[in-house]
Amino acid sequence: MIRFDNSYARLPEGFFTRTRPTPVRDPKLVALNRPLAERLGLDADWLASPQGVAMLAGNALPEGAEPIAQAYAGHQFGGFVPQLGDGRAVLLGEVVAPDGTRFDIQLKGAGPTPFSRRGDGRAWLGPVLREYLVSEFMAAFGIPTTRALAAVTTGETVIRETLLPGAVLTRVAASHIRVGTFEFYAARGDRERLQLLTDHVIARHYPDASGPGELLQRVVERQAATIAGWMALGFIHGVMNTDNMSISGETIDYGPCAFMDGYRPDKVFSSIDAHGRYAWNEQPNIAVWNLAQFASCLVPLMGNDDAAVAEATRIVHSFPGLYQAEWLKRFAAKLGIAAPRPEDRALIERLLTLMAAEEADFTRTFAGLADGSARGAFAAPEQFDAWAEGWQARIRDLPDAAQVMARANPRRIPRNHRIEEAIAAGREGDYAPFHALDAALRAPFEDRPDWQPYALAPAPDEIVRRTFCGT
Repeated sequence: MIRFDNSYARLPEGFFTRTRPTPVRDPKLVALNRPLAERLGLDADWLASPQGVAMLAGNALPEGAEPIAQAYAGHQFGGFVPQLGDGRAVLLGEVVAPDGTRFDIQLKGAGPTPFSRRGDGRAWLGPVLREYLVSEFMAAFGIPTTRALAAVTTGETVIRETLLPGAVLTRVAASHIRVGTFEFYAARGDRERLQLLTDHVIARHYPDASGPGELLQRVVERQAATIAGWMALGFIHGVMNTDNMSISGETIDYGPCAFMDGYRPDKVFSSIDAHGRYAWNEQPNIAVWNLAQFASCLVPLMGNDDAAVAEATRIVHSFPGLYQAEWLKRFAAKLGIAAPRPEDRALIERLLTLMAAEEADFTRTFAGLADGSARGAFAAPEQFDAWAEGWQARIRDLPDAAQVMARANPRRIPRNHRIEEAIAAGREGDYAPFHALDAALRAPFEDRPDWQPYALAPAPDEIVRRTFCGT
């Protein structure tokens, strides 16, 4: 069973609507994340039972659940939408893990809510499998992220461009509070609810913060670390709207996300990002933009005067320095340097320039530094050879360089074509490719002969050039 303690649902009406999941015809368990269930203090065997699967599908409510759909607004591609909210997700409630950490348990694809805006509130199988695979890989690599507890099929179809199998993802998060949650109340001039929300977030996520200014600083710090982690993996979120930026610092809302194969700094995958607003190299800049919107929400609580504006501006402007320090730490580790010096930035940037010139494979090039195969990523390796002389000189006296590289460079990432293969097989009822890929991604630093194919770059006819929200 699940023991709930639902702090968000104790906030006043207006923060959410009380909404029950819509039952489905014939739920079947596709995947259950047993290690995560143990982390949460949940009984995995019960979750896998018919009663547990019914709960994971939204057909049954466990005792203590208070299902709600959360209200929020958001800037989407720069344009403000005053009301969004959970249009296809229902928050069942919160659990407190054995170590005292609080987590949300949410059903994504659980049916229509008052925020659905004429949508069906459902998800199809493809995005559910994608989010399961990518979020669990990010967790295995140590990037702050929402987690996937389970995926179930519904026995029903959903209509997108065609008929597709329906599914529900059980998502776990430190919370689902977003920059857009604050924008919802700021846009309405509702200072009382802004204060309540601020107090709630401080108590839940940043208990050492003494007020809204310190809250802003903590969120800036966490986002700087998270996005530097994305960059070091070649990860492109694809839709960094303010309603998709978590106040807890977790990666949230894996829609048209993707990982670069060949390195190109301005790479875009999302089919809806026509102008490259959320390209790989734009992600730190967009983070600053989003944090500025968050700061604007908090200014009324910080004094609402010139001094408050100046303080909020100073805090947001601290992001670049924090981010650059995290970026240097992560990319230097990829070269085997655990304690980087300022001049190491030039060494890293020279390698990235060489990689961009040939669109060398991002993951395999860095992973190949340890085993000597990186040179093979370049059709004309002479310039790489010249770079490598300086790199080898830099790490010559670092006895732990190999271990540092091994911990910083995954052997495998969720290659876009491999995810598409798993989804295509799942549509036919074959989940073996999904489970095999999931197992390989949960151990991204481990080498096994049967996992070698997952490390390979796509063949020309396997390259995925566009990704879609598609939920």
